[in-house]
Amino acid sequence: IKQETRISQSIRVMTSRGHGGARRRSRTCCLKLVWIIMQHLKTWLDQCGIAVESRINCGCDRSLSRADCEARGCCYVPLPQSGLGGPPWCFYPVRYPGYKMGPLLPTEKGQRATLARSAPSYLPRDIPTLQLDLMPETLGRLHLTLKDPASPRYEVPFVTSQSRGHKDIQNPLYDVDFQPDPFGFIVRRKSNGRVLLNTTIGPLLFADQYVQLSTSMASSVISGLGEHYTPITLDLNWTSVSLWNRDMAPHVRPSESANLYGSHPFFLVQEGDGQAHGVFLLNSNAMEVFLQPAPALTWVTVGGILDFYIFLGPSPQSVVQQYHEVIGYPMMPPYWSLGFHLCRWGYTSTNITRTVVQLMRQAKIPLDVQWNDLDYADQRRVFTFDLQRFGDLPRMVEEFHQLGMKYVLILDPGISSASPPGSYKPFDDGLKRGVFIKNSTGQILIGKVWPGPTAFPDFTNPTTQDWWTDCIRVFHSKVPVDGLWIDMNEPSNFVQGSVDGCPDSDLEKPPYTPGVIGGQLNAGTLCVSAQQYLSNHYNLHNLYGLTEAIATHRALLKVKSTRPFVLSRSSFPGLGRFSAHWTGDVRSDWEQLRFSIPGVLLFGLYGVPLVGADVCGFGGDTTEELCVRWTQLGAFYPFMRNHNDKPNAPQEPFVFSQQAQDAMRTAITLRYSLLPFLYTLFHHTHSSGSTVARPLFLEFPTDPDCQTIDRQFLWGSSLLISPVLEEGALEVTAYLPPGTWYTYYSKGQYILFPAPLDTINVHVREGSIIPQQVPALTTTASRRNPFTLIVALSVGNWAKGELFWDDGESLDTFEHGNYSYVLFFAEEVQNRENFGLISEFVCVCVCVCVCVCVCVCVCVCVCVLQVLTVAGLDLPMTAMITVQWS
Repeated sequence: IKQETRISQSIRVMTSRGHGGARRRSRTCCLKLVWIIMQHLKTWLDQCGIAVESRINCGCDRSLSRADCEARGCCYVPLPQSGLGGPPWCFYPVRYPGYKMGPLLPTEKGQRATLARSAPSYLPRDIPTLQLDLMPETLGRLHLTLKDPASPRYEVPFVTSQSRGHKDIQNPLYDVDFQPDPFGFIVRRKSNGRVLLNTTIGPLLFADQYVQLSTSMASSVISGLGEHYTPITLDLNWTSVSLWNRDMAPHVRPSESANLYGSHPFFLVQEGDGQAHGVFLLNSNAMEVFLQPAPALTWVTVGGILDFYIFLGPSPQSVVQQYHEVIGYPMMPPYWSLGFHLCRWGYTSTNITRTVVQLMRQAKIPLDVQWNDLDYADQRRVFTFDLQRFGDLPRMVEEFHQLGMKYVLILDPGISSASPPGSYKPFDDGLKRGVFIKNSTGQILIGKVWPGPTAFPDFTNPTTQDWWTDCIRVFHSKVPVDGLWIDMNEPSNFVQGSVDGCPDSDLEKPPYTPGVIGGQLNAGTLCVSAQQYLSNHYNLHNLYGLTEAIATHRALLKVKSTRPFVLSRSSFPGLGRFSAHWTGDVRSDWEQLRFSIPGVLLFGLYGVPLVGADVCGFGGDTTEELCVRWTQLGAFYPFMRNHNDKPNAPQEPFVFSQQAQDAMRTAITLRYSLLPFLYTLFHHTHSSGSTVARPLFLEFPTDPDCQTIDRQFLWGSSLLISPVLEEGALEVTAYLPPGTWYTYYSKGQYILFPAPLDTINVHVREGSIIPQQVPALTTTASRRNPFTLIVALSVGNWAKGELFWDDGESLDTFEHGNYSYVLFFAEEVQNRENFGLISEFVCVCVCVCVCVCVCVCVCVCVCVLQVLTVAGLDLPMTAMITVQWS
């Protein structure tokens, strides 16, 4: 398509004929010239007259010159004030040649068609024929795959739960149409005809190491495609995000697009009318997703197949539940893991670690779990402990247990390979069993991390599971840890690829490399040509942290026979079934404090609800004010841990002024009082897929003000948290969605609330009953304390709530029926009020109930100018409490 050149040639031909002769011939020549120009212009406009915001980049793989662009059959239109990071100059024309679709034929799970390329593309090693499978799975879930039928390609070997196609689904929420040539598909919402996805806007490219598919979007309000430190919604102004797990601190620039510890190729789209849909691409290869303001996006991945799950909702909350149904519902955490955790790289002995615990208890600040970083290990080798500095580690752990506390330590995957033979059993035994990743020549790949030269276990090898379990069992028999912290599992490597470098191959240098930190796939990790049991590291890299989490979870199941607690830095869809997550090495500053909120909320969408950021920050020195505000916010992270880097100033609560300690104690104590409510939220997430920490748009999808709010969040549907996020602020502007929060409002509005240093604003939603428990210094002690309830009556004078309760650590209590489930109701009955148990937190009526087997209640109700006090009730916990007055 070289329209400008052709028009110029036509003009030269016409003008070379001169101007002699009759006026009629001259007029005819002019008309012909105009006609030729118009035809060329029409053709050019038909092919290349695409609105700037809708142009699909023809040069995702590299920056193209005009000649290179036109050689690909693409349009080249330079734009002023554009270039890298803006609209493309080289873009695909309309109906760019691609695949031609054959007829759809029925299969056991749905329908199937064959796609054939009409002509080779510009990519090396084109796949000439593709197989399309369309599989309706539920009313709200559609499964669509594109793969090579002639030569099996790598597919993600696990992650999804038992999803099944059902071709006879009646009245699904979606319609699917196809454009046969060039191939594309269109997904519509059946109820209103809205186009959710339209892949006809750009070509389908499918080569051995380059797969590309573009689609229009129904809205510009999109969340997901992590892990990145971004706002809750993505920027569609010609940006891109790369998904390739990397040991990279979130504050490294550009943090918005930098590939961090996890890869989650899932996004949720708010459609603007309260409805939403989601898309999940089950692909673990390196990828880059290009976002543009049309709105549209383009997937580019360097391998595997296209395996799409499309979720129709229709509400945002149901989209999340449908996604979790595919990747598996999150695990039920042990109750103690919801308490306060304290860690630091730099607790260099058991004496120092003990002192930290003693000072926390002297300050009367709750602490459930004490941690140690790699300081404990002999020569930084995992499954050992330093006999000089940590010689009495087993005794220290038992002391913590006697205090009702738990103990967790770090466990990196890298196994030291430099110890003399026979001196380090984890490596010697692993060598015999063949559990380590090998390089392309079949030798053990040696990298370098904290202990020096290091081998990396291949967790896709079934033998590795047995070896890993044995290593944990032997270590646990000496040091009875309660959980394990698996770090450096992207996997991280201090040399590029291996100590011997990487081979010069298509895997190490593919035709296209996504925009990853370091510019190469092996930067900061292993050679991607390394061989694992299921495939090469090129395909399996993004699954490394997940496979280690699975192996660690299973090992703890066998060793402890109670609910495992695992904390993983690296992640991939499905991690929440086996592990918690923290957001990595955040810096101690106010910006990272603010960005921690969307980081936590997005992982809830990804099915990892037990998540938090390092309270007070990990890198750099915190300040007293920042640490207080971070502690107040962290009290409402689902997972709360204060963690600090070795060279930084201490940041345990007891090192600050008395005023700061009081503020931190208040925040942590408030968390402990709300743990029964938090635990109930985790039960719902575990049993049916949901979120714990929740963005406002999930609960208020029709409120446009809630679409992008990420400075506030909810616990479940009932508690609204509005933290202070700016230095020096003594007030916070909070958005109150429609309904009653403290007082009655006819519509949502922003309110300025006072927020002195000792206060975090928490609002209770009308119609809620929230179970609480009198706090203590550990969850072991608080679980023996009385319960109280908060009741926030609605405008109609009703409220409801629930409590899930079990022993907090046994396996599968819900599945086996070993639990109590209590529903609370408060409602108006003529001139009577039936209350749940109420605390003095919110509104008109207050009942404080002490529940130990039975409930002893004291109720205080303020109605207009009347005060009613009822005391001395002695009732079973499940009895209705009726207060009547005249």
